Amino acid sequence: MAAGNHPTLTRNIAPGVHRLGHAYVNCYLIEDGTRVTVVDAALPATWSHLEQSLQAIGRSRDDVDALVITHAHPDHLGFAARIAAQWSVPIWVHAADERIAQHPYRHEHEGNPLVSTLRHPRAVPMLTAMMTAGALRVKGVTNTRRLPPSAVLDVPGHPTVLFTPGHTFGHCALHLPDRGVLISGDALVTLDPYTAARGPRLIAGAGTADSVMALASLQDIEDTDAATVLPGHGEPWQTGARAAVAAAREAAAL
Repeated sequence: MAAGNHPTLTRNIAPGVHRLGHAYVNCYLIEDGTRVTVVDAALPATWSHLEQSLQAIGRSRDDVDALVITHAHPDHLGFAARIAAQWSVPIWVHAADERIAQHPYRHEHEGNPLVSTLRHPRAVPMLTAMMTAGALRVKGVTNTRRLPPSAVLDVPGHPTVLFTPGHTFGHCALHLPDRGVLISGDALVTLDPYTAARGPRLIAGAGTADSVMALASLQDIEDTDAATVLPGHGEPWQTGARAAVAAAREAAAL
C-alpha cells in the first residue's frame, strides 16, 4: 500500500524489516530476535504512530535499542529528540551531519526550495503534508553517537554502514546483506518530494547539498547488489539495486 499522507505500516518488506510511511516520508523498523533498530525519525507527528507500529509487529518501546539516522534533514529527524528523551534510545549519525542534527534547518542545498515549488506545483500537496506533520518544528539533538563508515554497526540487525555523501555531506545508507536489503535514505529515492517525480532518482538540488557527489555515491549503492532498495521517500524498489541505480542515472541525465 502506498505511504502517502496517512500513516501506513507495511510489514516484512524483507524478513524482519518493516516500513512506517507517513506524510510522504518513510522510516523503518529492523527486527533482530526480540530487539529493534529504528532507521530515521520521519516527522514529529509520526511519533504517535511509532508505538502503534511496534505493537503491530509484537514489540514495544522497551525493545528499541537504537535509532540510526541516514542523514539529519528535518524530515528524517522528526521524533529523534523525543525517542532519546522519553525512551532513552541512543541516536547514531555520521560525524559530518552532527551539526545539522543539532540545528536541523542549517543545511546546505544547491537550489532554492521556494523556486523549486513554484516550478513543480504537483509537489505542493506533498510538502504541505510534511509541514502539517511538523516539518517546520523539528527539534535538534545532541549527544549523538557517530556512525562508523564502512563498518558493521553493533545494533539490532547489524547493518553495514555505507557512506553515501551528496544529499548531505554525512549521508549514510544501511546494507543488510543477509536480508538482501539496502535502506538508501535519500541517497536514492523513488519519489522526489520537491518535484513529485516518481521512479528511482536523486532528490532535486533544492534539497541536495552536492548533486555531483550524490551521483558518484550511486556506485556504492549499485555495488551492494541488494535485491530490495528501501528509500526515504516513495515506494520500495524490489527489482534490484543495479536497476535502481541505472534508472536514477538516466533520470539525472535528462
